Amino acid sequence: MLLQNFRPKSQLVTRVTEIRKPRFPVIDAHNHLMEPFGGGWDRRPLSELLDQLDEAGVVLYVDLDGGWGEQILQRHLDDFKARAPERFRVFGGVEWAKWPELGDAFPEYAARRLEVQKSWGADGLKIWKVLGLKVRDHRGELVKVDDPRLDPIWQAAGELGLPVTIHVADPVAFFEPVDETNERWEELQAHPEWVFTSPPYPPFMELVTGLYNVVKRHPRTLFIGAHVGCYAENLAWVGRMLDECPNYYVDISARLGELGRQPYTARRFFIQYQDRILFGSDFGPSVEAYRIYYRFLETDDEYFNYSVGEVPLQGRWYIYGIFLPDEVLEKVYYKNAQRLFMDKASNPPGGPSAS
Repeated sequence: MLLQNFRPKSQLVTRVTEIRKPRFPVIDAHNHLMEPFGGGWDRRPLSELLDQLDEAGVVLYVDLDGGWGEQILQRHLDDFKARAPERFRVFGGVEWAKWPELGDAFPEYAARRLEVQKSWGADGLKIWKVLGLKVRDHRGELVKVDDPRLDPIWQAAGELGLPVTIHVADPVAFFEPVDETNERWEELQAHPEWVFTSPPYPPFMELVTGLYNVVKRHPRTLFIGAHVGCYAENLAWVGRMLDECPNYYVDISARLGELGRQPYTARRFFIQYQDRILFGSDFGPSVEAYRIYYRFLETDDEYFNYSVGEVPLQGRWYIYGIFLPDEVLEKVYYKNAQRLFMDKASNPPGGPSAS
């Protein structure tokens, strides 16, 4: 039998709690509306999207697909935020491809472009993992995450009040040899473009340490570490960074597989850093997938699939719920993101809902 055909069925008898609506309204601080992650919602009716979000209990959706130019960013601002300003926030980006053309002038150019993006209505800056892995300067040299030449960008974001959601590294296994010891072997066989073995790529710890250096160096700029700070496998490391950097938040997008297999540590992490954690999903507005997140956060259910499909997407293990207290849930679902993305005086539509 081939491993790809292996479909073990657990014989455990465990409770299954269906969470159709979250206990509190939700702000999804990390998601997409374009391919491949968002499912191409930029080509579908807005009313259909809003219906999906209503069904899932999501009151505000942060779209990280805005990019940097008129064709994409302005289109997203026009198609989503302008038509439903109470439901969407749209982040811009940096046009790294301009660096070879502009040379040493590129960082200041990118900083000025943030001013333009904000004038259009952009609500933040999204930094993709190409920084540190693929971005090269005008000399053809790989640009490090903490390259001091980029300081004008981070400083401008702080001055403009634009939070920076930053993703610098994928799961640790993506940086390891793809052999019989790699816990993501199946996933990497399906997506060889996600393999970042060092060499030729920088080591994982160089990337996340570079992130730490940037956040520490710019205390007046608010950073959001995507995917549990890009190191969900080591919550102690992420916690130390949160301790040392009061301008740092993390979102939990696309990391249920990591958080849910260490439920005791994860629960302690959520309670200790309850004011600095944002809900995020990263899979588009999928009602079914949202409900898996709610089950993880709200229940003490044991040993359940963290993916919508039959075989878990990120590794052949199941997860456990962490049954957060209501006061923590409300912060993670809504209040923490409200401070960053909404008027502090605004209140969430509706109130607590029955599970």
